[in-house]
Amino acid sequence: MIPDAGRHLRVVRPGALALRHLRVVRPGALTTVQDAGRPGWAHLGVGRAGALDAPAARLANRLVGNPPDAAVLETTLTGCAVRPDRPVVAVVGGAGCRVTVDGRPVAWGAPVRVPAGAVLDAGPAGTGLRSYLAFAGGLVPDPELGSRSADLLSGIGPAPLSEGDELPLGEPASGGPPPSAGPVPWPGAPAELVLPVHPGPRDDWFTEAALRTLLTAAYRVSPNSNRIGLRTEGPPLERSRTEELRSEGMVLGAIQVPPDGLPVVFLNDHPTTGGYPVVGVVPERALAAAAQAVPGTRLRFVRA
Repeated sequence: MIPDAGRHLRVVRPGALALRHLRVVRPGALTTVQDAGRPGWAHLGVGRAGALDAPAARLANRLVGNPPDAAVLETTLTGCAVRPDRPVVAVVGGAGCRVTVDGRPVAWGAPVRVPAGAVLDAGPAGTGLRSYLAFAGGLVPDPELGSRSADLLSGIGPAPLSEGDELPLGEPASGGPPPSAGPVPWPGAPAELVLPVHPGPRDDWFTEAALRTLLTAAYRVSPNSNRIGLRTEGPPLERSRTEELRSEGMVLGAIQVPPDGLPVVFLNDHPTTGGYPVVGVVPERALAAAAQAVPGTRLRFVRA
């Protein structure tokens, strides 16, 4: 999986005033701040961004007593490590990984108390692709257009983390995290990714054979996938119309087909307009599994 290219501006420069903060010890291949995103700005060319595996981010927040839309860290493949300046309760969920505090193994997928100055390390993903680190009080960098999410395509929101960055922490909810009710079931990474498809709006730009191929052929997740789109490897789709298509609005889950004929499923950082035909749309509810599908995962499209 090739990490998304991003800016390298610091969220909060070391030494800046913050009541509570995390210092980034190891940023990993790509770690970003994400919340529920900023829907509603597509008319201005700004996408929604937000956590790709939204159910995992919400569950991590619930376990530390945060609102479901509080900002968390989203890692990609290699995890990350941070050091809080005050004691904090944290949860590492999403992709399965080894979690340590100052080198000592601690629970994955459950609340962990991290002492002031200790290093919380979420290791490389053992299953899945993206881990989520939630902290009691949430991350509170300055919001842009109502969200703290990083959008790697538009450049809005906090930059991807770099070593030495400092991230401000909010105040935990009164009463602390909810009492533990035992192990929490986290969805596993898909051995095979099955994505339901609503045909159109430009399915008439493809041959009947291409439409059959889309819904019957075996594809795989490409290593060139990122937060913008899940790219595929497999049989190309043949177009019945070859003229240029005027740019038109794009939505989350749109399956755009570029000139090479290989479907691309748009994810949260997708462009808001595009000039290649969209053969179908994957419902948003089905995209969380796509966030955890590692390169090479078998992929099938089926009619919704």
